[in-house]
Amino acid sequence: MASIGPGPFCAMMLADHGADVIRVDRAKDGLTLVDERLDVMNRSRRSIVADLKTPEGVQLVRDLVKTADGVIEGFRPGVMERLGLGPDVLLADNPKLVYGRMTGWGQNGPYAQLPGHDINYISLAGALHSFGEKGGKPILPLNLVGDFGGGGLMLAFGMVTAILNARATGKGQVVDCAMTDGVAALMAMVWSFVNAGHWTDERGTFLLDGSAPFYDSYETADGKYISLGSIEPQFYAAMRSALEIDQDPDFDVQHDRSKWPAQKARIAALIKAKTRDEWCAQLEASDVCFAPILGVAEAPDHPHNRARGTYVNVDGMTQPAPAPRFLGTPAATPRATARRGTHAAEILAELGYDEAQRAPFLGQPGDGR
Repeated sequence: MASIGPGPFCAMMLADHGADVIRVDRAKDGLTLVDERLDVMNRSRRSIVADLKTPEGVQLVRDLVKTADGVIEGFRPGVMERLGLGPDVLLADNPKLVYGRMTGWGQNGPYAQLPGHDINYISLAGALHSFGEKGGKPILPLNLVGDFGGGGLMLAFGMVTAILNARATGKGQVVDCAMTDGVAALMAMVWSFVNAGHWTDERGTFLLDGSAPFYDSYETADGKYISLGSIEPQFYAAMRSALEIDQDPDFDVQHDRSKWPAQKARIAALIKAKTRDEWCAQLEASDVCFAPILGVAEAPDHPHNRARGTYVNVDGMTQPAPAPRFLGTPAATPRATARRGTHAAEILAELGYDEAQRAPFLGQPGDGR
């Protein structure tokens, strides 16, 4: 069921790896951030337009679901039920169906009916509080953590595991994927530190949040940035050698937090003396745990990404290649995103609809009529 953000990302993950995913688009455009042909997350899918406020549109979805492994929807709790397309109805039509529900707050709880976005979900899950510098306000990690890590990717995992279970048992089920739950799961390692007494809720004081001088970003002479991640002793030693501070006693004790501010200032001054390319030439082949910080436009052209084919060109547009990689059954190159309704005729033919049944769905944008 067409939506924005995590639902389409979940469907993209499944379609990238060979699932036949049909996108049921709305009769009228909802919120669109880019032209539909430029929306990478809707690639590799067929599309048909249906008005879910009509009996014909509802029946179309029911007919599609009768032979489907799963359905993905991202409405607020209760909306699909009011449309006549709730889990009870669709699982009665297809007992092996996996019914994937993508929401921010989940299907129940005090917040379940409230609107929200990624920023709100990662706030409630305890994640947003932890991003940022000491003494500063929380910094937004785009919408990668809630929408995509704790949302779309989590639902894709849920769909696959539930489909495997349905194939083994003959019984489908509902997958209640809440971004608050998903983000909480992503915080598992943080909870390990909490339980060990190594965590405080003060930003900018933890090993991995930029407070450590050996795990941070640094500005270079040309105004660009590099990243260092020299945590383990051997990598810390490699960093000291590369920066020519291996004989400096101020760096002899790696985890003395009282020394971190002075150490960071010293490293910052050293990094600022050379350009990013100069640091790449010096450190890329070393054990320092180093990488240049690339802009989105730069990333596809980096030699490592080119060598692995991390980005592909589809219909003249650069976009990420399918991930993860399956060496035995590699994913095909994604297909360009289709306009709404492009595949109406062929989908209706597959359902065995006669001319009268097809009429409400033809003549939509993109169906070639």
